[in-house]
Amino acid sequence: MARQGIVLFAHGSRDPLWRLPIEAVAEAIRARDPDALVCCAYLELCAPDLAQAATDLIASGVDSIKVFPLFLGVGKHAREDLPLLLAEVRALHPEVTVALMPTAGEHPQLTALMAEIALS
Repeated sequence: MARQGIVLFAHGSRDPLWRLPIEAVAEAIRARDPDALVCCAYLELCAPDLAQAATDLIASGVDSIKVFPLFLGVGKHAREDLPLLLAEVRALHPEVTVALMPTAGEHPQLTALMAEIALS
């Protein structure tokens, strides 16, 4: 049976408190689907990086991974850095399908939710 893993990909920070909202999204996914295999990965300044997160998911038995960039905009990291990192993961694990989702900020649901929060 095919198993899909999810990587929540974020920028990273030296401040350990910065990770809390990212990890809260992972926990919310697990709460909604206890069988979900989800992990967080970071571009820089904290671990794991994308390659390590993918390797960990594959070791857990996934055969496909979707990467959800938790960026509000489609800046340099989403346009340039992330495709290079995905190519690295695909080269390391050619047997695994790795799909890239649009950034969080590209989802109309998130835009609507932020507007709702601002108006409350």
